Amino acid sequence: MVFAWKAAGLTYNRYLAVAARVVRRSLKEDKRVAAERRGEMDLRFAKWSNGKQGEVKNLADAQAAAAVEAASCKAHMAHHTPAGVVSPEQNTFLAGKGPSNISQTFSDLSLEPNGGTEPPPLLAPQIKSAGVVTRDITEDFKRATKGEQVSSRSVLPPQEVNIVAELAPGELVKDGFFTLFESVGALEIMDPKMDSGCLAPGESLYDEYDLARTLSPEQVMGIIDQLLCSEMAWHLGYPLSQTIFTNVYIEAILMPCPIRIQDADFIRDRDDSTPTSPMHAVLRAYCLGLLKSCFFVIKSINSELYYEEEDFVTNTYHRSLLESINRQEIVDVIQDTRALLRTMRQSWSEDLVLALDSRLELREAFLTALQLVDGDTIPDSLKTTWERLGEILSNVTKTHSLAVPVPESFSKKIQRRLASTMPPRPIVQPSFDEACAHWKRMFEDGAEVHDVLKYTDSQTLLNFVLAFQSKKPQPLVFVRTLLQSYIFRDNIILRSMSIRQLMDDDLATVVLPASPLLDPANDAVEAVHHPRFVVANQMEEFRQRAAAAYLDVFRFLCQNRPRIRRTLCHALNQWEMVQVEAEDTDQVLQAQVADPAFSSTGGSSQTTAISKESLDALPLSSWSYLYKLRIMEWIVQLGFELQTYQPDELAGMYWYLSYLAKRRLQHLERIKSFTVQAFDASSSPPSQGGDRDDETHSAFARSLSYLRAAMLDAASTWQLADALSCLYTVLYRPLSTPTPPSCPPQSSEPAGFAALARPHRPYSTDALRYDVRMKPFAAVGLPELPDHAAFARETDQPGVPTADVLAYAERAASGARRGFEALARLEAGDAFSSFSGSGAGGGGGGGGAGSLRERWLDGQRSCVKAAILTGIGIGTLQKVLDKTTAAGGGSGGGEEPDLKGKVKAEVPAPDQGYHEWWVVPKVTALS
Repeated sequence: MVFAWKAAGLTYNRYLAVAARVVRRSLKEDKRVAAERRGEMDLRFAKWSNGKQGEVKNLADAQAAAAVEAASCKAHMAHHTPAGVVSPEQNTFLAGKGPSNISQTFSDLSLEPNGGTEPPPLLAPQIKSAGVVTRDITEDFKRATKGEQVSSRSVLPPQEVNIVAELAPGELVKDGFFTLFESVGALEIMDPKMDSGCLAPGESLYDEYDLARTLSPEQVMGIIDQLLCSEMAWHLGYPLSQTIFTNVYIEAILMPCPIRIQDADFIRDRDDSTPTSPMHAVLRAYCLGLLKSCFFVIKSINSELYYEEEDFVTNTYHRSLLESINRQEIVDVIQDTRALLRTMRQSWSEDLVLALDSRLELREAFLTALQLVDGDTIPDSLKTTWERLGEILSNVTKTHSLAVPVPESFSKKIQRRLASTMPPRPIVQPSFDEACAHWKRMFEDGAEVHDVLKYTDSQTLLNFVLAFQSKKPQPLVFVRTLLQSYIFRDNIILRSMSIRQLMDDDLATVVLPASPLLDPANDAVEAVHHPRFVVANQMEEFRQRAAAAYLDVFRFLCQNRPRIRRTLCHALNQWEMVQVEAEDTDQVLQAQVADPAFSSTGGSSQTTAISKESLDALPLSSWSYLYKLRIMEWIVQLGFELQTYQPDELAGMYWYLSYLAKRRLQHLERIKSFTVQAFDASSSPPSQGGDRDDETHSAFARSLSYLRAAMLDAASTWQLADALSCLYTVLYRPLSTPTPPSCPPQSSEPAGFAALARPHRPYSTDALRYDVRMKPFAAVGLPELPDHAAFARETDQPGVPTADVLAYAERAASGARRGFEALARLEAGDAFSSFSGSGAGGGGGGGGAGSLRERWLDGQRSCVKAAILTGIGIGTLQKVLDKTTAAGGGSGGGEEPDLKGKVKAEVPAPDQGYHEWWVVPKVTALS
């Protein structure tokens, strides 16, 4: 196959330039040329010789010029009338001839064009018109671009010649006749970033790299280390075309697609009589393991929820990542190569052999871990495999100094084979130290995420997901999808539980401890009209309706931080519907439990007493409402972490957070009151003894422990958010204007420090911004969203003196500090922060449980520090206010203290504070 530009004897660059010029001319001149050839020249295509397009001209002159031009075009068309066609002029001529002359004339006519001879080529129209002046400036323009002297007859003014001479490649001269479409097309042609076929002078289309070249052990080690960095860049979110697929050895293995393990080689049709180079064997084994690992990673990520090109890019560019080759065959190749390396110790130094062997061992161990993850059951040895990967990586890091990079083995020109319409993008390859740091965190996270399989209760599972996802930096997308796989794969929770077991465990912990509504014996009742049958049926229907919303809480928390907030906003609508349906279900259950037949068959006296005391508890709607409140709090708190809110909006959003936390505290108190009543009712009958009493007591103890920890968390959140809201309110309060002594005292705004200024926003109002901020909560019926007037009144606190606001904030910050300290002192089981045990008095365990416990404790300690820092800022403002008042800043008569220039405040970024959810301003008193 010969390309057209090669057949024409042109270079590719010259071909592109000619093609672009033809396209531009066709786009620009097609209408005008067609009109000229038809003799229907339109004035809008005319160009005035003494002016510019769009200038106002005399209409009579324009019409006269158009008439002359039309006549000229008709004459030109008559001159070029094809043979065999009778023009109007010829028709008139024939009418004046005799029969013989007419016969001779017709005999000259032929059905063949031009009498069978080749017609003369059509000449360009010679337009002569006062309205259109054509001049050829091509040669002048070429000389001007080279900086040469332009002829004296040039139509280019001297100043334009100087401008053209200064043009650099890629720059354009644009006027009123050069449209935006043409300019973009001109920019794309011969631009390395836009033109996929652009080549520099002397540059080849593809790199000519000899795959059979001899490689030293140090060079093989350098290529492997570069591939290790490229693989991590892929895990960080860059496409394969800019990372792994830029390696010439990888491309040679993948194309053409290998079907057998023997075909997977970068040197195809290798001569059997020629032995394979040991270094080529090492590099081939590593590349095979790398490609198979990429296959398993993509398979694992595609099976779970993730967001393409936001978290990860799974595009393989129609390359098969050894899908048809069994994993064990690749492992056998790696093991055989490692055995070959051990026989080379006599030829190479011991350090080189161990360095290459550790890299092959790393690839083999990673393949083993990926295979165990992909299985239906997760063995305990998987965590050991992840920990072993970290040890092997340390050996690889220590021997990196022996490696010699081979940069020519990576080429961005390979991207032309992957996506022909996309110009080559730069190769992304982080430094070796940076890549190893990411690999180390990935292996540690992989070992830690295995602890989620040590299930004890639903709330500990939720705390584990929250704590694991809040790590800085956040775990990579592969680890996050691995966590999803452990929890949700095939709708089997943690590879061993049903969805019903998880939901019943959560309901029993939060609202229904030892409740007959969750008694499995209800499923055994077959009488359709029996209350227990109705209860079992209603509970199953509720589980089916609420399961998706409940599991989505865990699934959404496994995303990246911005995506978590966005998906939780959508989840609010789901929980709103779940709560409405739960209220209807509660009404039905209330009627069935009150039926005497419910306690006459099955169940124990303890459960019967519990049910009678819990008729008004509405447990299912209470459970739904509690989760909805928690989601609303998470949305607001993630807004602080992601810097969604402007600094002057922090006072209002912290007030709304305190509003939500206060509602959650009140709701938890209601749940606790019904739980205590049910516990008292279960303890009032004579004790029956046995395991049943122990199970009932344990269930209530676990529920009360959860409610105690949740109430501490809600109260502390409420108080600290209230304190920060008051602090920001005072900092943004403007300086008051003193009332003249001659005027009577009037009620005015309290004095503020004006340490922080509100930005000027001429195109928005506070009410409009409030609607935007509260849009996720607008559809929520309960808790009711305050209107803007109430929101502004509660936030700004007009009429409340600054000293009173600071006093209240000081009390709130102090209460928040004591609350978080009490929460941190709870045992691991009482705080549901350890997989080693649950319930009252559970202690913290070691290993994975210890990591969850320590991370949870670090979060509580950070909140304590944020509360202390808030108290310090409030104290600083109080001292400045007291000093100013004592110095006579406010002498009564309606005057407020003059606080101008007394305080400096700075709002730090969320990651610069103790906790991302608590943005505490840095307040400094000025001397």
